[in-house]
Amino acid sequence: MRPDETSHPTRRVNGAHREKRCRAALSSRRSHRWIFALALVSFVVLFVLTLMCLPTSREDAPIGVRNEPPSVTLLIWWRPFGNRQPLPDCAAGYGIQGCTLTEERGAYDRAEAVIVHNAELMRNWSALPRAPRPPRQKWIWMNFESPRHSGWLAGLGGLFNLTMSYRRDSDIFMPYGYLQSRGGDGDGDAQQVRARRGLVAWIVSNWNEEHERVQYFRRLRKYIQVDVFGRAGQDLISDSVTRTVSRYKFYLAFENSVHTDYITEKLWRNALVSGAVPVVLGPPRENYELFLPADAFIHTNDFRSPLGLAAYLKHLDLHPALYRRYLTWRRHYSVHVTSFWAEHYCMACRGVQASRHQNKVITDLAVWFDS
Repeated sequence: MRPDETSHPTRRVNGAHREKRCRAALSSRRSHRWIFALALVSFVVLFVLTLMCLPTSREDAPIGVRNEPPSVTLLIWWRPFGNRQPLPDCAAGYGIQGCTLTEERGAYDRAEAVIVHNAELMRNWSALPRAPRPPRQKWIWMNFESPRHSGWLAGLGGLFNLTMSYRRDSDIFMPYGYLQSRGGDGDGDAQQVRARRGLVAWIVSNWNEEHERVQYFRRLRKYIQVDVFGRAGQDLISDSVTRTVSRYKFYLAFENSVHTDYITEKLWRNALVSGAVPVVLGPPRENYELFLPADAFIHTNDFRSPLGLAAYLKHLDLHPALYRRYLTWRRHYSVHVTSFWAEHYCMACRGVQASRHQNKVITDLAVWFDS
C-alpha cells in the first residue's frame, strides 16, 4: 500500500508552501480583477463626461447663436466689364445671411475679402490695393473666361487666397449653369417637338476663322442646312436668343476654345433653356457628363466627321420617337442659368464664410488654370 504523502514532515512543509502560493496567486488574481473593473468604470465615466462636454449640434443650438453665419464684408475692387447693376441683397435673393457687398474702397481696411475680376486686372495691374493687407483678409481671383482668353497669369502667384471660376476644382465653384431636380415627373416635350420647324441653328458673335468651331461649321454646312444668327448671320427674332432657338430642333453649342469644364451659356441658355437638343463642341464627352445626363446632348466627338453628324441629325429629324429620347431628362430636371454678376458676388461671400478658418495662398495660379 502506498504511504500517505502527508505523513512525511518534508512533504507536509512542501504542501503548506504550495497552499500558501495558491492562496497568494488567487488573491493576486482577485486584485487584478478589481483593478480592471475599477479602470473600466473610470473609462466609462470619463467617456460619458467627454460626450457631455462636446458642442451641441446645430439643430440643438439656441436660435440666433450657432446658426448665424459670420458677418462678411466683401469689397468688389472692379465691376466686371463695367457692369453697373445694383448690388444684390444676398439674403433676399439667395438666402445667404451675413453678407455686406460694397465697392467703396474706403472699406478696404475692414473688409474680410476683396474680389478681383481677372479681365480688369489684366488691363490695370498697378491699380491693385497698395496698403498693407489687413490680417486674415482674403483676396479672391474671379475669372469666367477660358485660359485662351485670360491673359498672362504667370505673375499672379502668391497674390490670391481663393479662386472663383467655372472649374470644378475652384475654391468657389460657379458653373455657367446646372440642372435642378423637379421633384417629380413632368409632362415631357412632345408638343415642343411638333412646334419646331427649323432643324439646326447657331448664334455666333465672335467669328474667328482660326477657331475650331468655325472650321467645323464650314465642313458641317456642306451636308446639312445650318441657320446662323448674330453678327455673322441673320438678326435674332425679336432680339431674343430663346425665341429664335426655340423654333429649332438642334442648336450648335460650340465653345470658342476647348478647356476642362469650360461649358458656357451656349449650352445652358442658348440650347437647353430654349428647348433645343445641344450639339456640343468643347471638352470631351466625359466632362459634359459631369454636368448633364449622357442622353441630353450630342457630341461632335461621337462621329468620325461632320458628314456622320449631319447624317445622324437628319435621321433624328425623320424619327421623332428617337429625337424625343434626347428630351426625356426634362421630366426630372429644370435648367438653372447662373445670373451674372449678382449671384457670383453672393456665392463669393458664402465662400469666404465657409473658409474663414482656412489660411492659404495660391502659389501656382497660372499652372492650375492652364491645365
